[in-house]
Amino acid sequence: MAKHRPETRLLHAGRDPQAQHGVVNPPVYHASTVIFPTLDALERASLDPFQGVYYGRLGTPTQFSLQEAVADLAGAQGSLAVSSGLAAITVALMSVAKAGAHLLVTDNVYAPTRKFCEGLLAGLGVETTYFDPTLGEGVEELIRPDTRAIFLESPGSLTFEVQDVARMAEAAHRHDITVIMDNTWATPLFFPALEFGVDISVHAATKYIVGHADAMLGMIVANDPHLLNLRRTAVALGQCAGPDDCYLGLRGLRTLAVRLRRHEANAVALADWLQGQPEVERVLHPALPDHPGHAIWQRDFRGASGLFGAVLKPCSRRAVAALVDGLELFGMGYSWGGYESLILPTKPEKVRTATQWETTGPTLRIHAGLDDAEDLKADLAAGFERLRAAR
Repeated sequence: MAKHRPETRLLHAGRDPQAQHGVVNPPVYHASTVIFPTLDALERASLDPFQGVYYGRLGTPTQFSLQEAVADLAGAQGSLAVSSGLAAITVALMSVAKAGAHLLVTDNVYAPTRKFCEGLLAGLGVETTYFDPTLGEGVEELIRPDTRAIFLESPGSLTFEVQDVARMAEAAHRHDITVIMDNTWATPLFFPALEFGVDISVHAATKYIVGHADAMLGMIVANDPHLLNLRRTAVALGQCAGPDDCYLGLRGLRTLAVRLRRHEANAVALADWLQGQPEVERVLHPALPDHPGHAIWQRDFRGASGLFGAVLKPCSRRAVAALVDGLELFGMGYSWGGYESLILPTKPEKVRTATQWETTGPTLRIHAGLDDAEDLKADLAAGFERLRAAR
């Protein structure tokens, strides 16, 4: 499939209709026990349980199909499906973090990643240093002899800083340090992370890969030699993805390209419109020319997703509630990446330690769904009218 463009590979990777009686989609295998016909077959399978179907927790043909398709899209030697995006993050970190190790983590990281580092990993004797996400090659100055990994997220959660991934990866590799990146925002379609030096790319497939807000799923993408260690870590942690969720991930993957372009178009349209609203202080969207990370985004990314932020001018909680409570098309919820539009007041200043998030007004996170963009603008415009009245 390598000769074809990503949009075409999305439709064909990880499936073989002729091996399934001509059925287009891989079937869903619900399995725990796998029966072996002979003792010889059982013992041969036990030599390498990661080859073929060995036990339900180690994967079924449904999971293998999804893993093959995601690896193909990412240009990787393999991928691993786990139960959630956070599971993908924790497995990736646990695969490299040992007692006494040191990690470097971008300060704009997804909040549960920070909680994992400061909670479970700290309790196991792993130290974490957070750094300015715009540091670039300067991150090399923070590397210590015991540093095992650098964790990136670009654009970052809530505040959308864009990192120079390639240069940071070069700095890490000069010291034989593993580079892990949360690539949920762009997906491999818009940012092929491994091409930029990332060793392990993690995704909350719950979001754009599934795309319909109805499954929990995480994906870990890597090349050798990381793959085997990732699989062993996932097994040791009892991690596995459910067959129905893997099926939903496969189904969503087939329409990822067309959905992402619609999300992108809607988000850019909303971001442009929001810049002209008197209640908005600034818009946090990497595709906007005045965004601080726009040049890097334009150089490295193939597109933008539907998630971005906006900072309002100073107003009360009552005014923010008037804005969001009456919205008809935007829901309030703690995920994104589905077909639905979402809006969420956030507090980035509470999840920073190496840098400060300095704003005088409230911050919003917005996910532009697949609605008509003009309808979304009208919904927000009515919300701003309520905000003004509440002042």
